[in-house]
Amino acid sequence: MRVIAGKARRLPLETVPGLDTRPTTDRIKETLFNILQGDLYGIRFLDLFAGSGGIGIEALSRGARYACFVDSSRAASDCIRRNLAFTHLADCADVMQCDVLSALARLEGQEPFQIIFMDPPYGRALERDVLETIARRRPSFLAEDTTIIVEADLRTDFSYAETLGYEIRREKEYKTNKHVFLGLAEENT
Repeated sequence: MRVIAGKARRLPLETVPGLDTRPTTDRIKETLFNILQGDLYGIRFLDLFAGSGGIGIEALSRGARYACFVDSSRAASDCIRRNLAFTHLADCADVMQCDVLSALARLEGQEPFQIIFMDPPYGRALERDVLETIARRRPSFLAEDTTIIVEADLRTDFSYAETLGYEIRREKEYKTNKHVFLGLAEENT
């Protein structure tokens, strides 16, 4: 795994040992960031279930001004910190070692994130828990134009999103997984 583009281009990233994390492949990461490229400069980026931090680090490398990484695993959080130090991006990032729902509560009151990315473990409906929490609380870190991107298994159903006040803006499918781009529905902004 490596940083694909930007100021940390080509630098290799450490991954978390074992099977508890599932790093996004370089090909899928490149496709995702080709979609996002025009929206990254100067933004705040929130990386939930961050694993080794590859997605948030790519966002920083490509021009995001700040990224917050959240993962409950000590091994993952330590890996993210090492990757941030190695890529010289640690000064514009924070790492929160806690569960994602606790992190959402702790982030209340912060400046809005323009992009929230999450890659939860598949098959446990964690993405739904996060989306419900955000919809219910409407935290200060969620702006009208915030894009929420969920990396999920191809079979993951998002038909509930509209009832929570989201609209699916885009869906990009790969062989075994997909990225779902959500935003607040117009009538909810």
